[in-house]
Amino acid sequence: MATVNDALGDGVDPDAAARGAVFATLARAFQYPTDEFHDAAVTGALESSLQQCLDRTPLDVSVPDLRTDDDYQTLAARYNDLFELGYSEYTDRTDGSLEASGPPVPLYESKYRPDQSWNDVNLDLARAYDHYGIEIDDDQRDNHDALRYELEFAGYLARREAAVDDAAATARLDFHDRHLGHAAAGIAERIDDEPGTDVYDGLARLLESFVRADRNDLAVRLEGD
Repeated sequence: MATVNDALGDGVDPDAAARGAVFATLARAFQYPTDEFHDAAVTGALESSLQQCLDRTPLDVSVPDLRTDDDYQTLAARYNDLFELGYSEYTDRTDGSLEASGPPVPLYESKYRPDQSWNDVNLDLARAYDHYGIEIDDDQRDNHDALRYELEFAGYLARREAAVDDAAATARLDFHDRHLGHAAAGIAERIDDEPGTDVYDGLARLLESFVRADRNDLAVRLEGD
């Protein structure tokens, strides 16, 4: 899990660096679970590292219980059920009619933007990433509106603010309003209706509250809003 010390160096703003570490940790938490992530959730290291990062910021965000008693296979299955696998059911077995839907909690911003087309959301994100010279890894290529990419980009902007570029804070505020805020709120609302969410319920609540707090703090600081 990311820590503030991972991002600190001479002249680095510890507040912005800590926020970058939270974004980076959340980006990994909402990917298919690794053994490292499972161990961190079992031992409490996930929860404690996030709390240590948030303690370095002025944000009023509490870390919920992020421990799990799941073994690795159960946690992976839980992730698949929530975020990856669709649901299918025969509506009429006499003619083979099949009703299918996507996963109950999609990890894509466009799924929570009925006001915007998939193309418009992803094209705007592609332009934002390209502006900073960021490319999607061809080996793990996904849609630009994948939550992990948006979190990684927000973390990049926070680290950039911490080290070299005050304007990156303005870019992050705009990114929250145009993209990440919609995804975080939609995921938190959708997962609230699902049973058996375990650690992912806490992660979704933390995602929404942290993104909202970061956005509001930036708005007050930059715009007096």
